[in-house]
Amino acid sequence: MIVKTLPPSSRPIQEDSRNGTNSRGELDVIDVVPEDGTSNLVVRSPRLLAAQKMRTTAQPETLYDPVGIAAHYQNRKVQVLRRIFAVLQPVLSFVFGLWSDSKRGIVVKNDRRRATQLRVLLTKLGPAYIKIGQALSTRPDLVPPVYLEELTKLQDQLPPFANEIAYQFIKEELGAPPEEVYAELSAQPIAAASLGQVYKGKLKTGEEVAIKVQRPDLREGITIDLYILRNLAAWVQKKVKRVRSDLVGILDELGDRIFEEMDYIHEGENAERFFELYGHIKDVYVPKIYWEYTNRRVLTMEWINGTKLTQTEEISAQGIDARYLIEVGVQCSLRQLLEHGFFHADPHPGNLLATTDGKLAYLDFGMMSEIKPPQRYGLIEAIVHVVNRDFEGLAKDYVKLDFLSPETDLTPIIPAFARVFADAQGASVAELNIKSITDELSALMYEYPFRVPPYYALIIRSLVTLEGIAIYIDPNFKVLSEAYPYVSKRLLTDPAPQLRASLQDLLFKDGRFRWNRLENLLKNARNSQDYDFNLVLNQGIEFLSSERGAFIRDKLVDESVNGLDALGKNVLHNFTSLLRERVGLTAVNKTPAATVEQQQTLEHIKRILGILRETRGFDPVQLASQIAQLLVNSDVQRLGQQIANRFTQKAVARLIRQLLAS
Repeated sequence: MIVKTLPPSSRPIQEDSRNGTNSRGELDVIDVVPEDGTSNLVVRSPRLLAAQKMRTTAQPETLYDPVGIAAHYQNRKVQVLRRIFAVLQPVLSFVFGLWSDSKRGIVVKNDRRRATQLRVLLTKLGPAYIKIGQALSTRPDLVPPVYLEELTKLQDQLPPFANEIAYQFIKEELGAPPEEVYAELSAQPIAAASLGQVYKGKLKTGEEVAIKVQRPDLREGITIDLYILRNLAAWVQKKVKRVRSDLVGILDELGDRIFEEMDYIHEGENAERFFELYGHIKDVYVPKIYWEYTNRRVLTMEWINGTKLTQTEEISAQGIDARYLIEVGVQCSLRQLLEHGFFHADPHPGNLLATTDGKLAYLDFGMMSEIKPPQRYGLIEAIVHVVNRDFEGLAKDYVKLDFLSPETDLTPIIPAFARVFADAQGASVAELNIKSITDELSALMYEYPFRVPPYYALIIRSLVTLEGIAIYIDPNFKVLSEAYPYVSKRLLTDPAPQLRASLQDLLFKDGRFRWNRLENLLKNARNSQDYDFNLVLNQGIEFLSSERGAFIRDKLVDESVNGLDALGKNVLHNFTSLLRERVGLTAVNKTPAATVEQQQTLEHIKRILGILRETRGFDPVQLASQIAQLLVNSDVQRLGQQIANRFTQKAVARLIRQLLAS
């Protein structure tokens, strides 16, 4: 048989043979693969053998199964009706109270009593509704300050459940009572959220940890709410013709994520994967998972000393720039959504902390999601088309992203996009706002045959939540302004055919090269944190000399020849002018200067060279060395020969014209 070791973390691990754990106090897991290809996990810690058995037998329960849930509640109509009335009665009572207050002249948005009632109401209704409140708690542009303050408490200040239940779960999941597992454990939970509560503890090896324990009867409460909401979504989708989106699919996507969030083993794996993909980003911190003390309903992770990003005064008092950390969060989110596709779908303030050493720490990896490469590239293209007001390209992006079917007539939709962005026509990218764009497009979706694909809901939730935190810290913060340098860098460096095609569409229109677009890309790309001038140069030359870059290469050769031609004309014009006016050789005809169009091309080339000189990483000495290496490259030599041949052809043609004319 084959034996292979599966480390619980991608971090460096040193084996401790005395207790069967590594230097971080984690469980070592051995994957034994017999010759028949089957795989079995062998756990070295005897105390967890029972828990391991429970994990494998209980695994199907952690999966969201809408068909199975429907079958379960099919014959439990009384229970379902009881839940519906339990939700409707307090909701209608609260709405009636707001209406009554407004009739009596009370300013509802400033009424703390009603704000507290709303928080208590959502808490009583359960986890599904608490998550709605958490999403609203990050939207200062939507929710009045008094309500915002109350809803913020839903992030980690919910009523806790009894310690006895939590201790019982620890014993069942880890195979021993808490006092045998941990050296220290806080007397009361230090935070309580929608799905569990957190204790502060210390391992017997000395590390401070956070221990998250799941709420009791969680699955039953969430399952019945998802069943009711799914049936309501199906009814609306069937009866309301204006709704073309896959509401059931969107709800199933949310159900998948919530059920995954209820499995702490899955959350630990998410945290490990998140660290592998994004832990290298400057000033991003991902806490360690202690696998020996983690199971389905109990999660033990590194304790993070930090402050919520929305507590701006406390952060400033520590000498930390909260706005900078938001910029770090935006850059990390861009890589999550547009680079690797594995993203944090619940970045509310309780899950983002400013550490004492000025880093951005991510917590709670239960609600994660993935976006496939076609959608990732489609989003990049859509951002480019929005910024450059290319509404025809934007309409095609919506087809690629599954918002519109391929047979949809885009003719009336293109001017509709122009109307949506009419207010921003004169605005720069820094003035565009994700929330306002989303709202405008949502209104547009009722007029035309748009449908919202299931994957989109969690992406928008993630982006809008992050933007909400950013607006709270700085009302003038615009996520798109921070995003475009990264998008520009991707367009210039990513070899993916989709983005190369997008770059071609961006730079050329009606066969003409748009120098201003290239200038804009280079200016924005140099502001990206990981923009590498040398990488852009190498990849650019590699692409231009390849078969895929033939179209751009041919056009660039023409433009380069025009630039050289303009430069030559200007030099000759100045020289002949000098001979005639200063030396007195009137027999020499004054050579005409470059045309206006040629002069503009020359100015663009000069400005681009200036941008490159000001770019981080530009080093004339290193560039000279690179150019020397490039000159021996056969593809570069072929490109140079092409430019030289075109320039020579043009010069000969001009000479012949002048001879014939004289």
